Amino acid sequence: MQAAGSESGGAVGGAKVDGVLGEELGNVARPGRYLGIEVNAYRKPFAGDGLKCVLVYPDVYEIGMSHLGLAILYEEINERPDAMADRAYLPWVDMQERMAARGIALFGLESRVPLRHFDMVGITLQHELTYANVIRVLQLAGIPLQAGQRGEETPLVVGGGPGAYNPEPLAEVFDLLVLGDGEEAIHELLDALAAWKKKGKKDREGFLRECASLPGVYVPSLYRVSFHPDGTVRDIVAERGAPLPVRRRVVRDLNEHRLPRRPLIPLVESVHDRCSLEVFRGCTRGCRFCQAGMLYRPVRERRAELLRRWGMEMIENTGCDELSLSSLNSADYSCIMPLAEGLARELEERRVALSLPSLRTDTFSVELASRLRRVKRTGLTFAPETASPGLRAMMNKKVTDEDLLAAVASAYREGWRRVKLYFMVGLPGEEEEDVEAIPLLVRRIMREGDEGRPLRGMRLAVSVSTFVPKPHTPLQWARQMSLFEVARRHFILKEGLRMKGVTLRWHSREMSYLEGMLARGDRRLAPAVVAAAREGCLDSWSEFFSWDRWKRALEAEGLDAAWYVERERSSDEVFPWDHLRAGVEKAFLWEEYGKALRREETPDCRFGECTSCGACEAPGVGNVLAKEEG
Repeated sequence: MQAAGSESGGAVGGAKVDGVLGEELGNVARPGRYLGIEVNAYRKPFAGDGLKCVLVYPDVYEIGMSHLGLAILYEEINERPDAMADRAYLPWVDMQERMAARGIALFGLESRVPLRHFDMVGITLQHELTYANVIRVLQLAGIPLQAGQRGEETPLVVGGGPGAYNPEPLAEVFDLLVLGDGEEAIHELLDALAAWKKKGKKDREGFLRECASLPGVYVPSLYRVSFHPDGTVRDIVAERGAPLPVRRRVVRDLNEHRLPRRPLIPLVESVHDRCSLEVFRGCTRGCRFCQAGMLYRPVRERRAELLRRWGMEMIENTGCDELSLSSLNSADYSCIMPLAEGLARELEERRVALSLPSLRTDTFSVELASRLRRVKRTGLTFAPETASPGLRAMMNKKVTDEDLLAAVASAYREGWRRVKLYFMVGLPGEEEEDVEAIPLLVRRIMREGDEGRPLRGMRLAVSVSTFVPKPHTPLQWARQMSLFEVARRHFILKEGLRMKGVTLRWHSREMSYLEGMLARGDRRLAPAVVAAAREGCLDSWSEFFSWDRWKRALEAEGLDAAWYVERERSSDEVFPWDHLRAGVEKAFLWEEYGKALRREETPDCRFGECTSCGACEAPGVGNVLAKEEG
């Protein structure tokens, strides 16, 4: 298989890559991205009959190195005696140009072997704005873009991550995708791959049919999609014995699966330059806009004594100066106070900070953060989402203005002078007065925050995103606002937040519009994604994002972005992802959508009765709290 150059596999390819890198690293930005010599890297040999895997984050090194999911799989695979895992990221534009000019295909960082010589290329779909990047990765690697065009010697292209719950705009790209938790599924998949490799990788289609029988594995080529004349999906039919629906994988007991013991230490400062200790997975608060809160149910907490040991082991093996207790909402961990205080005492001796990246909008979170402030003061971020009580009820966001005022005032009294607030515009049922309430609330915080006195010296950073309806959420039926409507809301905020000590930033309207189109997209979008990638779109980076290029790509395929984005769905519409189950059932989501429109709340099942969402229907699956572990 020759592509994007002429090097063959193994040592020959590695030697050529090393030679070119030696000549070119001085000509590109941040050359540390391409060295592959990080402390704690496995660097297992690319030789013998073992399985050869490469894990790809389809964005630049600094972002990919912060991704916990790939770090977990990297260690899971490399701990096997019959397998090795390398890593690859999307090179920055300058390196892409150098590689093309020198005939070098995208390679694994540690082995220096081109991706097309591996047995498996695993790509995470973390968010929609990396979809064009996935195409670019395969182009740089010299791997055929369509799964049906790949021969027996071509790697198996596997997808995962939250995007796997609606990968339809990229369905033709992947041989298969894994829905849900990967710690157990990856070993079943590798066992199947090893058996197929021993047979000489004959009958690729037959092998994919076998993989489709593995729980949580989705093989897009085994499903036929048809459409009505109006463009909506008519039906999705499983062929050749494929399961319908495909149900996600759930790790029932996270205590049985260790977090990475020896995390890689980036050579270039990463987005999250710290060790990450995942205290639990899942959330049942039920925010109706939140995809992660639906995908990762139920709540599964790790035992505190394990977390303390693993956290200290991470610091021992990395020398990091910060340990982050990560989850969707770390303050919800049932043993958070004893865990945090115990770790903070031990880490203080080593001058290592302990941080919480996600906080509830309440004074408990501030008290918790204050107790952790032993080494350095990390930032505080609250996400009230809206200043409208009605919209909070619609979202099932159980927070009040008074909660936020009390939290910010508590932070101020504890010495914090910089706080970030996250808001969202474009929510279903939102009127302009709901948007106008945001500056009023911010002004009230600044003027009355300290028991009625102004917060002198306080700096509030207000960050605003646009609501994007996501699959497998109660709001997946809702329309997304047009670019004009969102622009009007940004203008209201810009005018209303002209006050001392307050800064305002918002996410690009066009990027959010593209995100909305891809999030609820179908297979007909695939040619447009390929065309945008070929035109150089690097959508998560503003300097390379071009909505005009996307519009041209869509027009060439006769597609209308507004049809995907601005249209409210009917109750009986078949979604492009209806054959994929995220645990929470569609009937429950529809019921929640009705409650959202009526602005009714749903309780958290951790502290009350089961809401019958469907996430715990599999045997042995349910909420697992650390305090119940004794």
